[in-house]
Amino acid sequence: MSASTGPRRAIVLGASGLVGARAVTHLLDDAQGGEVTCLVRRASDRAHPRLHERVVDFDELESVPDATDVLCAIGTTMKKAGSREAFRRVDYEIPLRVAELAREAGATRFVLVSSVGASASAGSFYLRTKGELEEALARLAFDELVVLRPSFLAGDRADSRPAEAVGIAFAKAVGGLMVGGLRKYRAISADVVARAMVAACAAPPSAGAPRVRVLEHDAIVELARRVA
Repeated sequence: MSASTGPRRAIVLGASGLVGARAVTHLLDDAQGGEVTCLVRRASDRAHPRLHERVVDFDELESVPDATDVLCAIGTTMKKAGSREAFRRVDYEIPLRVAELAREAGATRFVLVSSVGASASAGSFYLRTKGELEEALARLAFDELVVLRPSFLAGDRADSRPAEAVGIAFAKAVGGLMVGGLRKYRAISADVVARAMVAACAAPPSAGAPRVRVLEHDAIVELARRVA
């Protein structure tokens, strides 16, 4: 089966995280959807006829399953990573390696959860790393690269992130004041971002459509409406 025919088949990176876990749920809720393969460090107790968990050592990864779409929601924090090198490993090197292998295997679309403000020239190491990943993925020439740039993600996390919680509370409190160019900084539900990821994979990339799409708050919300 070629990458452009039959049901869309997805690889999910970051499937145990705030956005990734919800993306998997929405992929599996689609009765017309195809196989979903999650690349994980540890198996979970999740079960579904179309769900496959592939336990991998990302340091030794040499191949990925055949798929049409890759959904990437992997990420960490500087505090959790412990160093810039460890942070870059998770937020840049692993996603890029998976993307390279998936592209070689015939994947046509890559959907990335990045961050508002991401830029390869950003002063912030965090935002610079995100921006560098976006540029590296664009060079792989997928038929379509969809970059979602949310601000603070609202939702129940398994891990504690006090600084982020404060940021979310602030963003919610002043959200109504964020108009015009500031709207992109509004907090957004992790489930909305997950639904937007899935909606982006609803059909094969269209000929003549922009090869790289960068979506911020309002565009993410609009795209997410396509998935119940």
